[in-house]
Amino acid sequence: MGSWNEACQACGTAGGPLTKFSLGKDFFGRSYDRLSPLSDQNPKRYCAACSIHKNLQRDFRDIRAEFDKLRAGQGSELSKGDEFRRSSLRLHEIMTILRGTQQQSPFLSGHDVTLLMERLNTLTMPV
Repeated sequence: MGSWNEACQACGTAGGPLTKFSLGKDFFGRSYDRLSPLSDQNPKRYCAACSIHKNLQRDFRDIRAEFDKLRAGQGSELSKGDEFRRSSLRLHEIMTILRGTQQQSPFLSGHDVTLLMERLNTLTMPV
């Protein structure tokens, strides 16, 4: 079954090209492979609009995970000044994109992004 004949697994749109998410790099440049875990042998396929939102969700999730590590006193990419600034900027970009779309993202809540932005702002930026 080809991806051209399937529907987007987020919004249900059919008839257009779909993107398969399984391999790539996270926001911090680390490789990931979602096909390795036995529980994820069926990668999801998304239309162009949902693919953008899926990438935003992945970046948000990566930044939030690093924030959680930093708050727990563990090693975190956010302890590096450049990564902290880049992450903060990316959250603003994500919020701008979410505000600019007519439909609500199937993957991200603007409230969650705003909350993480506020939490990041409570930290002292590393030098």
